[in-house]
Amino acid sequence: MAQVRKSTHSRKTAKRKATHRTSSRARRHPASRKTSKTTSKRAAPKRWSQRVTKESDALDLKRGVFKQTSAKKIAASLKRSAEHSRRRKSGAYRSALSMLTFYINRAGKTLPKTQRTRLERAKVELKRAFGRE
Repeated sequence: MAQVRKSTHSRKTAKRKATHRTSSRARRHPASRKTSKTTSKRAAPKRWSQRVTKESDALDLKRGVFKQTSAKKIAASLKRSAEHSRRRKSGAYRSALSMLTFYINRAGKTLPKTQRTRLERAKVELKRAFGRE
């Protein structure tokens, strides 16, 4: 008799588990599932640092500012962007210098030595441009 009860009990638990699985699936909202139709939004940039340099609240940077050939041009462009920005939270000099430092730090070892030295010189030029020597 004990064996009969055990087998009945195991059937009931198996049935209960099966219903539980289907009921939890049914409860999910169909809109929460990602489909190709619902993901028509523009793809976000691959790296968060890329997004920061493009959509930063600190500055509206000119495209390709860090790839310019002259340290003076880089500093002048950063200064212009910082002074014209209405969204920055600190002073113009501080915003420009922090964006330049951020770019150097995020590039890390992949930044070519010539470009790194140019960007380091741009820091000095930025200090001169703001009269902070």
